[in-house]
Amino acid sequence: MMKRSLTCALVLALTALPAGAANLVKTYSYFAIGGRTLDDIETQLSKHGPQVKSTGSRHPGATQMAFTTRVSYAESPGSCRVADAIVTVKVKVILPEWRSSRKADADVKLFWNTLSADIKRHEERHVEIAKNHARQLEDALKASYPQKTCAEVKARAAQITAAELARHDQDQVRFDRVESVNFESRILRLLRYRLERIETGQLPPA
Repeated sequence: MMKRSLTCALVLALTALPAGAANLVKTYSYFAIGGRTLDDIETQLSKHGPQVKSTGSRHPGATQMAFTTRVSYAESPGSCRVADAIVTVKVKVILPEWRSSRKADADVKLFWNTLSADIKRHEERHVEIAKNHARQLEDALKASYPQKTCAEVKARAAQITAAELARHDQDQVRFDRVESVNFESRILRLLRYRLERIETGQLPPA
């Protein structure tokens, strides 16, 4: 589940900033869980997982993100345009760390390895969605038409930013909805696939 905190700063400058592409700054944080059974793990995730404001509940993983948009403007008599735009996405991926694996049965370890890999994949996809929209926002700002004044260009940049971030939010929610519906079948499929790889020696035993 994605937790969003958006910061959009539009900076007026008469000199162009260095050209660049959308930037991604990613860090990881882990929360510890215990338990030796599947029920224990489920309880621990519900108790210690990050709380997501959009749902009001705790989740097995989360991604916090902030968008920073820096825009420079070039002004000439009777005209102003976007000289450059740089969008940076700062994300913090929060994942569980199981600390009781040595005491658990092999089938519990197998399930955990499958589940934790899926949680990480899910959160990394949230990051990719954010990065794609950051790139689209950057391109849209750079392609915006000149206006008579920089105030008009700045207002248009704010509109473009708001619209792109709204599309970003919609895509994140849509992704979570699809993932939630397919969770059980996906985990079962991943479990079977992991078992097959263990049996053929492609993975070590859990």
